Amino acid sequence: SILDAIRNTNVTSKEHGGITQSIGAYQVTVKVNDEDRVITFLDTPGHEAFTAMRMRGAQSTDIAILVVAADDGIKPQTIEAINHAKAANTEIIVAINKIDKPAANIDKVKQELMAYDLVAEDYGGTTICCPVSAKTGEGLESLLENIALQADVLELKANPNRKAYG
Repeated sequence: SILDAIRNTNVTSKEHGGITQSIGAYQVTVKVNDEDRVITFLDTPGHEAFTAMRMRGAQSTDIAILVVAADDGIKPQTIEAINHAKAANTEIIVAINKIDKPAANIDKVKQELMAYDLVAEDYGGTTICCPVSAKTGEGLESLLENIALQADVLELKANPNRKAYG
């Protein structure tokens, strides 16, 4: 998974069926403009059986990273995740994964996203789309930078010394 690649771990291989089975929270530190930034990820299962977990994840985040396989395109779970994020008024960044595969078609994915009002920046819209490969690591740095920059645009701030609420 993309999060495994970012964390340099292999968590999903230990999960039943090689897929994420529960919601997990992870933090990574990213250097943006010579400044260390901490990003907290909530990893939700992508499999169709975990609808409720994806809904809770969308309601709990400021930015949703929508992962779409470049060789598969939009699937029913993708549409569901888009709808959950929109219902929660959560900003969406699209990570177009598996760009290392011969059948990868980034433009096709971007065109499919337009049917859900997610228009890529290079198509004249406002949706950040980051082509990545969890397998090779290509594009992951750009994805992390875009997350941090979007957090700046949204003026997201966290106080780690304050009690959580919600």
